[in-house]
Amino acid sequence: MTIDIKKAAVLGSGVMGTGIAGLLASVGLEVELLDIVPKFTDDERRKGTKEDSPAFRNRLAADSIQKALKQQQSPFMAPEDAEGVRPGNFDDHMDRIADCDWIIEVVVENLEIKKKLFERVKKHWNQKAILSTNTSGIPIKDIAAAMSPEMRKVFLGTHFFNPPRFMHLLEIIPGKETKKDVIRDMAEFCERTLGKGVVYAKDTPNFVGNRIGVAGMIRAMQIMMEMGLSIDEVDQIMGTPMGRPRSAMFRTADLVGLDTLVHIAHNTAKLVSDDEAGKFFTLPQFVEKMVEKGCLGDKTNGGFYKRGEKSKRLVMNPQALDYGEPKGEKFAALGMIAFEGDPGKRIAKVISLEDKAGKFAWRVTADTSLYSAERVPEIADTILEVDNALRWGFNFDLGPFEAWDAIGLKESVERMKAEGLTIPKKIEDMLANKATSFYKREKGKKLYWDFKKKDYKPIPANPDIIILKDVKEDKKRVIETCPTASLLDIGDGVFLVEFHSPMNSLDEDMWKIMRKAVDRAIAEGKGVVIGNQMAGMPGAFSAGANINVVLQAAKAGQFDEIRRAVKFFQETNLLMTYSKVPVVAAPYGMTLGGGAEVAMASNKMVCHADLFMGMVEVGVGLIPAGGGCMMLLKRFQNCVPKKVEINNLQPFVTPLFQMIAQATVSSSAADARKMGFLKAEDKIIFNQRMLIGQAKKEVLAMSAAGFVPPRPEKIQVLGEQLRGIANAFLLDMVSGGYASEYDAFIAKKIAGVLGGGSAPENGFVDENIIVELEREAFVELCHEQKTQERLQHMLATGRPLRN
Repeated sequence: MTIDIKKAAVLGSGVMGTGIAGLLASVGLEVELLDIVPKFTDDERRKGTKEDSPAFRNRLAADSIQKALKQQQSPFMAPEDAEGVRPGNFDDHMDRIADCDWIIEVVVENLEIKKKLFERVKKHWNQKAILSTNTSGIPIKDIAAAMSPEMRKVFLGTHFFNPPRFMHLLEIIPGKETKKDVIRDMAEFCERTLGKGVVYAKDTPNFVGNRIGVAGMIRAMQIMMEMGLSIDEVDQIMGTPMGRPRSAMFRTADLVGLDTLVHIAHNTAKLVSDDEAGKFFTLPQFVEKMVEKGCLGDKTNGGFYKRGEKSKRLVMNPQALDYGEPKGEKFAALGMIAFEGDPGKRIAKVISLEDKAGKFAWRVTADTSLYSAERVPEIADTILEVDNALRWGFNFDLGPFEAWDAIGLKESVERMKAEGLTIPKKIEDMLANKATSFYKREKGKKLYWDFKKKDYKPIPANPDIIILKDVKEDKKRVIETCPTASLLDIGDGVFLVEFHSPMNSLDEDMWKIMRKAVDRAIAEGKGVVIGNQMAGMPGAFSAGANINVVLQAAKAGQFDEIRRAVKFFQETNLLMTYSKVPVVAAPYGMTLGGGAEVAMASNKMVCHADLFMGMVEVGVGLIPAGGGCMMLLKRFQNCVPKKVEINNLQPFVTPLFQMIAQATVSSSAADARKMGFLKAEDKIIFNQRMLIGQAKKEVLAMSAAGFVPPRPEKIQVLGEQLRGIANAFLLDMVSGGYASEYDAFIAKKIAGVLGGGSAPENGFVDENIIVELEREAFVELCHEQKTQERLQHMLATGRPLRN
């Protein structure tokens, strides 16, 4: 990569512009966020606002930053990242772009406004900075038409999906005159530094993701109306069973906003053929009427769904255009299919059903599969871009061509023909060439079918990305497997433990695999990576221990068995910590309870930036017992140089106690570092797909540097003083209604563990003392009826119980 982007200007401070600015600042860039000067009104004058004051003139950008900081899912990884964004306005501060390396326009979707803005940019452009637009529908060539030849050479589309921090997809759309090295370097920067999955799109209506994704959504709505299905019935089908997000189709539309959906549909319909517009971009009338009525989704507290009394979810009736309780048929077969771990097998099972759910799923799949095939190479050169765009931009488990492979290309085409559907010539040519799948593996390489070449081509490999699914296709690299975990050889003497249970919840089989990985690496390798790749973003490294096993054992009175299992988990984590070879964990997304303990037990972490890490055991009536209390105590105290004597432990231990007692979860990896979960040497990267590859590199680097395992340490504890502090804190929490009596009961157990049991104030104890205290407190809580009720409630509802 030859470009060096250190400073960027984001022109436009709407939701998207502020989201992009937040992401850029979070990766360490200086950001100028500029917008128009707001209109000065009589109301402003009456308030005493000064028209020439910076506070007024920069208000749009400044207010957007403050709103972003208050969002539950903030565009900023940490609040201090907002300090890297300087608000301003187009009239007073356009000269600030003169020293920027990247200038990205994110103003309203109006061609004339965009063209005029780039005319102003030209006056201050330094002749080197990359210029881009975040348009989702206006042709790149139209925006570039009024630019100078030199500007067009460095101009391209960079279409982020909303919200930019969380959505993996970024479409890069080169102009006709964009230099190849600019395209290449921007793609590498966006992939490596911003953590994006880059798809190269052509300058066609709505590019790749929205062209295919929205077309499929609208076609499904049309078929729903033809078949007389309800919205809630469709969402039963078009969620997990069909390899889609749990939010399914209509709930996802509510999240995005119906106005956005209608805008994309109308914009695309004007730019494509009448046949395509009619079949794939003409919304049912009820959707148009919903938008007219202001039923736009979550932003208006009512779209396809809305919350009724007592938080009941109500659903829109397309015929009556009003809300009522869901009354659609419950498809029992779909519930069983949802338990299948392989999304391809799920899709194949659903479309083979004989009921209306299966018939609906087949019709949608058939039409969108054919449509996707017809669009290549019009919208992108290969099927790879289409599949990646739908997986990364819509969180599908499989892209359209991957899903087509799963249901069988040859068999499905025969069914399509029997139903009178027209098969594109390129698909007929494939079958004539005896190619019966879009993807295949040959001589250890994964290949894809290229429509232009009419043959298979190798999928371009990125040495920084290791795809575990591909690793497992080589059976020689699968050393051992069980229902919930696998031990893989990822090359160069590095072994990997992959979790693959629901939400990657932990069980004893996993711990056995982890032990075998360490033994194998000591005997014949260099180290171990603990990592996995869960479908969907951000997913879960591990949501914690399998609490159903704990509940069933507690109900059966098998407390000695619980004690034994907890001890086995603790010893497994300590085995990793003190292993003779380096162990590197690669956590991402939900890393909770036991999942956080596994990550902390490693010698180093390589974390994805979106890391939601926390000790949440209180919510199920338990405390951390995989060594988590001990490891956090060490982390909090090790932030002080060893030669400095700690005379007052309270500032170190009190916030730790409160964090565990309140089940606080980090909002990002940066936040997890501030909370004490991450050590200074742990790394944070923004591309989740690079986690395993980077973790492997860390193992090799640590091994090459002559890795020496750490030694057990004495831990200083507060003793009885912590219990006193805890009692005062808990009294306020309970009296204020912030905690129940049972919450306080559990928290006192936590204080007992962190305080070192019967240890004297400021005394030192061995690590194993804290670990033993954890274990006994955990077992004691398992005896309690209220803990068992909490475990049962979490399993039944997915929510904590306050009892």
